[in-house]
Amino acid sequence: MQNRYSPDTQSLSWQKDLASLIDHIRLRSFPKVLAEFLATQCRFDTVLMVTFKKSFKPIILHPTNPAEQSPTLHNYINKFFILDPLFNAIQDGLPSGVSRLAEISPDSFETTEYYQSCYKNFDLVDEINLVIELDKHVTCAISLGRKSSLGTITRAELHRLQDLYPVINSLVRQFWLSQSQEYVQYEKSDGAMKQALNTFGSGVLTRREQEISGLILQGHSSKAIASMLNISLGTVKVHRKNIHTRLNTSTQSEIFTLFLAHLNALEGAAAEAAIAQSH
Repeated sequence: MQNRYSPDTQSLSWQKDLASLIDHIRLRSFPKVLAEFLATQCRFDTVLMVTFKKSFKPIILHPTNPAEQSPTLHNYINKFFILDPLFNAIQDGLPSGVSRLAEISPDSFETTEYYQSCYKNFDLVDEINLVIELDKHVTCAISLGRKSSLGTITRAELHRLQDLYPVINSLVRQFWLSQSQEYVQYEKSDGAMKQALNTFGSGVLTRREQEISGLILQGHSSKAIASMLNISLGTVKVHRKNIHTRLNTSTQSEIFTLFLAHLNALEGAAAEAAIAQSH
């Protein structure tokens, strides 16, 4: 079976494809046509276009067809994105451009429970992200995923995406200027998400232990945490031991389970508050 997103490397008609893309710039079909255009330049198995705004839940630009949205994708959009390397890199000021997930992920990302229980279900061996700043609050991320049958992105494909990035950047920004109101009406409050990592372990962990537990959940090793917080490796290890003692856990998986329970509780409280306000 031919891959759905397979570029014809012999094709010289990319200019026509680009012209067609420009024709769709003020239409809701633009993201789908953009995915088709990118497929002429780089092979990929999956494509996801979302917008991130602070700690609001991401808004999906493509695919919008529910039939193309897996349960894993729904889990990512509704909860797990807060632990996602790309989301957190953007929050930390990742500059616009083309990058591979492997270049921006925490050093122990693949050992996290989030990776094992969510990301791994996508069965990807490589992910290429086009990050576009739409305004000072909103960022668009176009993620192209490659499974083992395709392997990692080739240097030629990466260079093509980098060469085309300025054009894609401009087109996506123009699309958002004309269509953003069609999407932001579905924007969901960032209340629970904003509080989740900041309040996890509140009343049990110290403020420093809360900070370190958040970094552990995101996939940073003890060595990386020590460097980020400018403290010794031994101090981090003491904090990790104290975190497990105070939370009555022994593994990262157990911490992750407690975090999800905390997140669900916050979301439930936010939903109850919204219902109370509507009456």
